[in-house]
Amino acid sequence: MSDIQRIYHNDIGIAFQWKQDIAKNRHDHFQVIFRDTGFYLTLQQLENFAKLVQQAVSRGCCKECKANNNCRSILLKTPAANVDLAVSEKELEAISDLMEGTLFQIKLDRYLNDVCRN
Repeated sequence: MSDIQRIYHNDIGIAFQWKQDIAKNRHDHFQVIFRDTGFYLTLQQLENFAKLVQQAVSRGCCKECKANNNCRSILLKTPAANVDLAVSEKELEAISDLMEGTLFQIKLDRYLNDVCRN
């Protein structure tokens, strides 16, 4: 964990930057890992992924579902064009929190850096 700079985490995953990327002035690349899947994304891809998550949230789960969040019936599109994930409603909520918390923290850090420079 010493070679990463953690941005945000919750029960399902973590978002961070590699310290080697920061040292190389690649401040626009972020690693997001949840379940057993990792994505290496730019800020724009991260924002697009957050939109895909919100679209999946708005579609929701089956109304008559008797599985009580135990089935993975929601298809989540990802920034990788050929990769979709099957997730449960509970997992989708946690992924949504991970994405929104990550974007909030990145934007807050950038804002504070800009204010402190001026």
